[in-house]
Amino acid sequence: MIDQETLKVSLIQTSLYWHDIDANLAMMEEKIWQIGEDTDLIVLPEMFSTGFTNAAPELAEPMNSKTFRWMKQQAKQTQAIVTGSFIVRDGKDLYNRLLWMRPDGEYATYDKKHLFRMSEEHEIYAPGKKRLVVEWKGWKICPLICYDLRFPVWSRNQNLDNNSLSYDLLLYVANWPAARSRVWRTLLEARALENLSYCIGLNRVGEDGKNIAYNGQSLIFNHRGEILADLADMDTITTVELSKPALNEFRNKFPAYLDADPFTLGQES
Repeated sequence: MIDQETLKVSLIQTSLYWHDIDANLAMMEEKIWQIGEDTDLIVLPEMFSTGFTNAAPELAEPMNSKTFRWMKQQAKQTQAIVTGSFIVRDGKDLYNRLLWMRPDGEYATYDKKHLFRMSEEHEIYAPGKKRLVVEWKGWKICPLICYDLRFPVWSRNQNLDNNSLSYDLLLYVANWPAARSRVWRTLLEARALENLSYCIGLNRVGEDGKNIAYNGQSLIFNHRGEILADLADMDTITTVELSKPALNEFRNKFPAYLDADPFTLGQES
């Protein structure tokens, strides 16, 4: 695969049908086709097939079931990565699992590490144990989920060999309530600045079945903390092109990562 100097990322900021997998998959398929141009990466919200819920015992799917197969089909048809999280039953455990689906059907997964105890997510789901960094068209990407945003050590962009960092793009999929939207914006900008990386947060809009309001505010920040896209509170689709040469030029001029404190990330292999 040829490395690309640019990466086109499409964000689908939308409301979700409560606990209705079929309706959400049909709606998302229509929105994917509304992108209307070639793209490299299509991003869907956290728990995009159900809305954020603790009703996992009733709604969880095994891997290679309906949502998995749907994502595989969408990736093949668009020739783009399709990613987002949904509820998965794996053995005896339930996970809020992000699926990173490639057009060739190969895939990777990331299980949400930090579970939102204020809604008792930690009592229903098992936590993930390993961070994921994937490569696509020469870009290294670290996808995380919602509440992970509050924990900067988990997302730290580590210096690999005094010459490069572990990722170029930090990506969060979320169901982040409107009541805490200021925190969302502040932390996304901070993650971009401290990690010398592009940072994307993709959130939903609308109201869920528990009457919790979501106001979107999906954002793309560059490595300088500048906003490249702000989706405000609209039900909308946006595609933005990211530049690797611009990222590398900034890292070369301002290599703050060379002075970072060494540490070992607490995760299981």
